[in-house]
Parts: sequence; structure tokens; C-alpha cells
Amino acid sequence: MKHRIVVLGAGYAGAYVAGTLARRLSPDDTEITVVNAEPDFVERLRLHQLAAGHPIEPLKLADVFAGTGVRLRLARVTAVDPERRVVALADAEDELAYDTLVYALGSHVAHNGVPGVDEHAFDVTGRPSALRLRERLDTLERRGEGGSVVVVGDGLTGIETAPEIAEARPGLAVTLIARGELGARLSPGARGHLRRACDRLGITVLEHTSVEAVEATKVLCSGGTTLASDATVWTGGFTVHPIAAASGLEVTENGRIVVDRTMRSVSYPNVYAVGDAAYAVGDNGIAVPMSCASAGCTGRQATEAIVSRLTGRKVPTVALTYLGNHISLGRRDGILHLVDVRAQPKPGYVGGLKAARVKTAIIRMSLWAVSHPTFGLPTRRRRLAAAPDASAEKAAA
Repeated sequence: MKHRIVVLGAGYAGAYVAGTLARRLSPDDTEITVVNAEPDFVERLRLHQLAAGHPIEPLKLADVFAGTGVRLRLARVTAVDPERRVVALADAEDELAYDTLVYALGSHVAHNGVPGVDEHAFDVTGRPSALRLRERLDTLERRGEGGSVVVVGDGLTGIETAPEIAEARPGLAVTLIARGELGARLSPGARGHLRRACDRLGITVLEHTSVEAVEATKVLCSGGTTLASDATVWTGGFTVHPIAAASGLEVTENGRIVVDRTMRSVSYPNVYAVGDAAYAVGDNGIAVPMSCASAGCTGRQATEAIVSRLTGRKVPTVALTYLGNHISLGRRDGILHLVDVRAQPKPGYVGGLKAARVKTAIIRMSLWAVSHPTFGLPTRRRRLAAAPDASAEKAAA
């Protein structure tokens, strides 16, 4: 019987892991299935561009995995049972069994209990939600009366979304709400560049402001301030799906799966977590942040661990490092900002058109890597060693 590898989620991390495993492991011994709710690969790095109005054609997952031997199952995951080694899928009579599970379901916007966010706010953490925001902005422009857009949150998503909308739709008034100082995690020089970009694009910045509620046409802020808003964009952080916590896997308070240095669950050795769903400690002793870059390094480490363990080899160590931020500020401006080993900002930065072009190149390379999951890998597909017994491994752990 073939060793069944199931990958949940086909984002940057999941698609990479599935394609790489298919190239490196013999199809005579392994069967790889990817489960994803949508038929398209979502370029999450570009969803703020999609919402602003830029045309972005989706990449079909069927094309990504064509010729790799990977089976694509379009379904929504509803539960994971690590004791029985099965995954429950919506609208499916049978459960999907696995021998090795890769959990890569990613993250979505965190509403943080703020009233009205669910009912009235938009977000850019998924293609459907980004398209809904785009439609709303189109409607505002068609009215010919202008309109107000309030972006809540000064993390990287908010910092990128506000300039993108302001540049693409100059007829709309854009406000960016920051809980603290705008760009507080950047160096002084990079913060100054960000402020100048907001001024140039006409973005109103409200610092040291928290949002207490979102209504259909306004945002209620701390101190009694009320802002008119025809479209409120919520970028106030990310959270992971509660499936992992409900499964019995050991998770953090926000539901991320706790893994060891090889991305293997500390509670179930035949379960691996990658990307935003994984709580991994980096080489600097700090938890790896939720990001596309983290999807890359955690995905590579999980792949190496799975291949090595299944083929009876020593597991190599992949560097878990976070080098810095690549921030777009519209199509012609950006910030490249490096951090030190303790994730603190280095003093220098690169801004302007050069930074924007580098960010564009990074996005293109990320998409190319996903669409060519087997390029440049060894042509030899390794046979499995004796079939691993996960239950025995768990008992010995």
C-alpha cells in the first residue's frame, strides 16, 4: 500500500510542499493529495492590488499540478482527526485518510471582537473578499460623487492597502488608522519615507487611535471620534482557522500549531504544519512571523524532514530566518527594510521606484516558483524505506 500524503491548503507553502514532494518521492511508494477549497491559486501578496482595481488573472491549481502526479481535491476541510488519521471534508460522504499530513490552511483576518466588522467591513485576505471590496470601490466611483475609504490597521497589509487604493482611485478620500505611531516597526528613515508617501497620495493618517465599532457608513473611534466611511477595510491582524485547535493538536492561544525545529507537530509526529498555521521558533529564538517569507522557509524545512524520514535519511536543517520587509506603496514607490538577528530594524532602507521594482520581482518569482513546483529539483525520485509507524514513533517521543 502506498504512503498517503495529504496537504491541506494550496497557498504559497502548501503548493510548494506538495509539488516538491511529488518530484522527490517515488510515485511507486507515495500518493500525494492536495485539498483546497478553491480551484485557483491565490496570490495573497497582490490582493490589495486586486481590490484597488488592477487586473490579476488567477492561476489554476489544475495547471500548477499538471504532470506532477499530485491529486487535487477541491473541497473545504471541516475537521482533522489525528488519532484516526483522517480529514473530514464538506459535502463528502467518505473521510480522507492519510499517513502523513501537511497542515497549510494559512490565516485570515482577525476581527478582534470589534462590533460590526463581520457585517460592515471589507478585507483583503482572500480573493472573494478582495473582489467584493473592488466592486464597492467601483460603485463609489460610478456615482461620481467621490467617497471615503477608511483602512483600519497599520501592519504591513494596511500600510500597503491604503496607498494602493489612493493611487489607483484618486477620486476617493483615503484614511489610514494606526493604533500607535505609523510605521513604528520601521527605522526612522523608513518611517519618514512612509509618511511622505502618504502625504503625496493625500492619505489622512490618524495615529494612536483605536476602533471601537464599525457601522455601515461610519467608523467609531476611541475618544468619541466618528469617521464617515463608504468602505471600511479591516486589516487589524490575522488569525488561523479553529480546525487545528479543535482537532486536539497542541496549539498556541491564537490556534497556531506548535511544531518542533523540523515543522512536525509536537503532539502528533505524522502531522506537519507550515506557513501561517505553524508556530515555529526561528534561529533567533523568536517565533517566525506570519508572512510569505515564512511560508517559504517552513515549507522547505517540512519538505526536507518528510523526505528524509520516509527514505531513512538524516533530516537536514533549513535556516529559519526573517531578513526584513518588502513594502509596496502603490505601483511606483516602496520600501525595502532589513532587520537584525533580533528582528529589530536596521538603520538603512531603500525607497522609491527601485524598491517598488524589487517588490514586483519578488512577487513574480514567488508566483513562478508556485507554478513550477518541480523545477530544479533532483530528477531521481527516492524510494521509501520501511513504512514508518507514526503511532510507535509517538509512543517513543
